Parts: sequence; C-alpha cells; structure tokens
Amino acid sequence: MDIRATLLVEHSKANTLKIVNYVGSNQKRFDDLMELFLADEYRVTQRAAMAVGHAADRHPQLIKKHLKSLLENLRKPEIHDAIKRNTVRLFDKHFDLPEELMGMAAEICFNYLDDPQEAVAIRAFSMGVLYKICQLEPELGNELIMVLEDHLPHGSAGFKSRGKKILAKLRKQQQRLKN
Repeated sequence: MDIRATLLVEHSKANTLKIVNYVGSNQKRFDDLMELFLADEYRVTQRAAMAVGHAADRHPQLIKKHLKSLLENLRKPEIHDAIKRNTVRLFDKHFDLPEELMGMAAEICFNYLDDPQEAVAIRAFSMGVLYKICQLEPELGNELIMVLEDHLPHGSAGFKSRGKKILAKLRKQQQRLKN
C-alpha cells in the first residue's frame, strides 16, 4: 500500500482504519506513516494525524522511537490543530516519556494550556500530560495549580470539568508533600 496515496484519497474514518490495519504492529510501516505525519505537506500531515493516533492506540510500542521527533514537531510554527491535538493526546494517553524529554513536554504543554486561543481539546490533553509529569516531578504541581486557577473561570465546560478534577488531585498531592 502507498500510505501517502491512500491518505489523499479521502479523509474518513474508513480510510484511516484501512491504513491502521495495513500498518498493524509493523514498525517499518509505522515509521513510514510517521515520516508522512512529520513532513511539511499540510493535507498529508493533517490526514496522517488520525491514523498515527489509532495505530499508536493499538500498538503503543511503535511510538517510542518517535517521541523526541513528535515533541520537536510541536515546536514548529503554524502547525495544524489536528497535529497538535493528536500528538498531545498520544502523550496524555500513552504517557511513557523518558526523563530527558519531560522538560520539553512540560514547556510545550504549559504553553498550550496557558493560551486561551488554543483549541479546548489541545489544552485539556496538555493538562493530562502536565498532571502526569507532576506525578514524577511534584515541584511542578504548584505551577500547574496556578495556571489552572487562572484559566478555570474563563474556560469551557470541558476545560472546567477536567481542570477541577486535576486541581483536586494536585492539591491532595501538594498537601501530602507538606506533611
């Protein structure tokens, strides 16, 4: 299968699943899909985003060698929301970041979370990633609490819901650290 050509046929769940089934647990095929996802071809990267997410959901081990390049991709200016959303969702859902990438992930996610112009899903997934980082790096908890408290009053219903749950957990964690 020519993954690029298949991506360009149409943007549909059926087409995405055709690609995901083709990739399966094959690292080489997943690497080929990742190459398309990380390229600068707008339509292809946008459509590859959903396929990468579904393939990683089925076989999370495939994503491990691409963690750094995924984070570096998020630093590109003007990337499509689908790429941001699907990438941050991957980190939220399959959190297994090596210690040397946590700082970069935290910086990116704090920037997304602190930007009211970012899409709600991107901000919500960023909250999840940051909360997981705070489990390993508790000193970031206070910073996350401040950012959430600052944005909760103006957030959407989904943002408020996730934010309140994470705030409650963070406050308990911070209380345990004090005792």
